[in-house]
Amino acid sequence: MDTSQYPIRFSVDYPDRSLDRGTTLVRIIVAIPILLVLGTVSGGTWQWTSDNASASGAAGTGGLLFLGPLLMILFQQKYPRWWFDWNLELQRFANRVAAYLALMDDRYPATDDQQAVHLEYAYPNAARDLNRWLPLVKWFLAIPHLLILAALNLAAVVVVIVAWVSILITGRYPRGMFGFVEGVFRWNNRVVGYAFTLVTDRYPPFRLGE
Repeated sequence: MDTSQYPIRFSVDYPDRSLDRGTTLVRIIVAIPILLVLGTVSGGTWQWTSDNASASGAAGTGGLLFLGPLLMILFQQKYPRWWFDWNLELQRFANRVAAYLALMDDRYPATDDQQAVHLEYAYPNAARDLNRWLPLVKWFLAIPHLLILAALNLAAVVVVIVAWVSILITGRYPRGMFGFVEGVFRWNNRVVGYAFTLVTDRYPPFRLGE
């Protein structure tokens, strides 16, 4: 087993082909429907009432599960499998949408197929693999990463804008720029897995690469 490999693994297949210039030009607009779908499962609540019709309703739930797994690890040293599966699949879906917005793939994001975006981490044995007290402070321990990621995410936005111009002119995503954006995504996912979905106790490395 390669102990140097971080247990949260992320990659995006490089599109070694001409990308669709048309959808690249208006990517933010064509992504609106899938962003709405992502919004319905990643959190938020909408409520409406009608006094005249004496009716009311509410919709909206979801988001990454954090407090529930934290309490289960703390008090019972368990991580319910379906909570783990939900977090993993939601994180995968969100990454597909993010990669599409970042122009890394011109295929419309699927809700149930990994496509070119790959995120993997193993289901933890909470009693054996996770310290029951560490989830209480992981968010605090992750602060150095969050500060660095604030700068890296801003840099990634600038790189995507430059890549957008390159794709419109040449049809290609410069490989170096692609690798940088992929690395920023990888770093984000490692921190989310460590501090928020709580699937590993190994502290994330300060690097963009594998």
